[in-house]
Amino acid sequence: MNIIVCAKLAADVSEITIDPATGKPVLQGVPKIISDIDKSAVEEAIRIREKCGGKVTTVTIGPPEAKEKIKPLLAMGADEAVLISKPEKEDYSIVAKLLSEAIKKVGNYDIILCGEASIDLFSGQVGPQIAGYLNIPQVTYAQVIIAEEKKVIVERNLSDKVVVIESTFPVLISVTKEINKPRLPNLMQIMQSAKKPIHEWSIESLGIGELSPKVEVVGIDGVPTERKNIILEGEVEETATELAETLAKEGIF
Repeated sequence: MNIIVCAKLAADVSEITIDPATGKPVLQGVPKIISDIDKSAVEEAIRIREKCGGKVTTVTIGPPEAKEKIKPLLAMGADEAVLISKPEKEDYSIVAKLLSEAIKKVGNYDIILCGEASIDLFSGQVGPQIAGYLNIPQVTYAQVIIAEEKKVIVERNLSDKVVVIESTFPVLISVTKEINKPRLPNLMQIMQSAKKPIHEWSIESLGIGELSPKVEVVGIDGVPTERKNIILEGEVEETATELAETLAKEGIF
């Protein structure tokens, strides 16, 4: 079972602050990380390989220094990684096109795994667009994946219900964070990962012509929020009951 995992270098949202003067997020200097959702995709790929055999390859778009961010995925158990040069301008269509062409170049794949969305923009568009470019089936919001010899069985989490879908190979599956808990590599695995290959591919090597974004970002604004500052005072039993009633009234549960 040959599996390709698309992992994004996303802004660490825990480090983003809002400029009080402009109301806009401060993105300069915010570190890029591989999100836990994408790590769950890598973890699931490793589990499938442990059961069925095969190979796990990760594909990422980023600058040369992004190799340090990819190494933890190799330490987890991925066999090799591909780093694609970062384009000057990008949107979802360009990212999906680059990833799909890189996947074609890797070749010989059964399953493509993605996180359901990135932690910074959370659009959920890239996975489905990759499936469109490759003209293969897709299954989104997977919370359980059972890989068999000729098919894969997937439980989709649709919030109010769970849908079970079967697909033949090749197939693209986007996973939720709840599908598993990514493993933490030990020291030996971290040291061994240094010997695993990270292939650096330029955009030109993928045989893609000029890329033009289809979406123009005109601005990003922080969403203003106000706290109600409700303070409850009194005995614990009384305030606990009042707290529950207040939360229910506010629609929190």
